[in-house]
Amino acid sequence: MTTKKSKHHLIGAHVSSAGGVFNAPLRAAEEGCEVFQFFTRSPQGGKAPELTKEIIADFYKNVEAAQLVRWYTHAPYFVNTGTSEARNRMYTLEVLRGEVERGCALGVTGMMFHPGSTGGREDRFEAYKEANKVMNEILDGYKGSCKFLIENAAGAGSVIGAGFTEVGILWKGLKHKAKAGICLDVQHAFASGYDWRTEAGLNAMLKEFDELVGLEHLVVVHANDSMVEFNARRDRHQHIKQGKIGAAAFTRLVNHPKLKHADFICETPADKRKEDVAFLKKVRKG
Repeated sequence: MTTKKSKHHLIGAHVSSAGGVFNAPLRAAEEGCEVFQFFTRSPQGGKAPELTKEIIADFYKNVEAAQLVRWYTHAPYFVNTGTSEARNRMYTLEVLRGEVERGCALGVTGMMFHPGSTGGREDRFEAYKEANKVMNEILDGYKGSCKFLIENAAGAGSVIGAGFTEVGILWKGLKHKAKAGICLDVQHAFASGYDWRTEAGLNAMLKEFDELVGLEHLVVVHANDSMVEFNARRDRHQHIKQGKIGAAAFTRLVNHPKLKHADFICETPADKRKEDVAFLKKVRKG
């Protein structure tokens, strides 16, 4: 099975895959999703569950039943492409390569991941160099259809990949750009110094992204409001309309002509996430 094209960007959410990945499409349908994101394994650690032929078949059956056309996965949080430790490096390589391969088996459009941290290095640029080595090694010889998506960070502590300058360094260091793309988390951007609450601020953010990375490489927008104030350098998601960014900003975001090609996925708390998806669908024009 291959994913289908749609006439406009799709709106959805990250949903639970508890009990098996085949449950994720049905949960996405319950939340009114047109597109969905999920974990194929625990984000905190442990061995990845086997994807048997039966599990994969049930996943596709439920995707068809839910009439969904695209879906994404998120890598576990513990990977660190910038690590200075050989053991962590090998583990990151194994997990990320394994996740894109698992994504291929499930027809996933793209797998996003957090680049990681400096791993104790004093020189941040050494961490970028290591991150690029790891990413290039993962993609060397990779012929699958699941894209490798770099996600921007909120910028806490020694985390790498926060501002678009850093994302641009990571992107430009990739040898296999055709196999990769970018996931823009707007809460992370807000927390790392991009105040896009006004039309001028949004345009400035996208202009900088385009100059340093390239909007044509943007595949997914994580549409999350923020629990924390502007430039707080913390990764804290909130429901749309309840955070520090606000409904008007998200209305402009979802209708911006330069973002029509990117899917929108909410990673907001589960209790009212369905309402976040409904809001974005309601205000989307065209």
